[in-house]
Amino acid sequence: MNIEPQGPTVKNPPEQFAGDVWLDVIAAPHEADQRMTVATVRFAPGARTAWHSHARGQYLRITQGTAGFGGREGNIIEVRTGETLYTPPGEDRFHAAPADGFMEHIAMLESADGPAATTVWLEHVTDAELGR
Repeated sequence: MNIEPQGPTVKNPPEQFAGDVWLDVIAAPHEADQRMTVATVRFAPGARTAWHSHARGQYLRITQGTAGFGGREGNIIEVRTGETLYTPPGEDRFHAAPADGFMEHIAMLESADGPAATTVWLEHVTDAELGR
């Protein structure tokens, strides 16, 4: 058994996020055959990810506020506190906090065979795509 030490909160990079977004790692692989990463991610009002996809999909559990999730087809769905969104492998999407409130989620994903392929980051989401 091992008690994991609390790591530092990291501000996510502007190349991948618009607005202020912070990340706290909850769990990360220790052994070569482990793949799972879990993190708490906090979005300031109006903050959002760039378009991206995950090689093995992702689960996002909303722990505070309401999240907006958008896909390439143009639909935006709202996911509320206590709900979990699953995105299948390779599906382009974004997630965002509302303009008037914070949003927090727990992100759960598995690493791809090559670390660079785990998350594929794409272009920033426009205000029109976000519906603002």
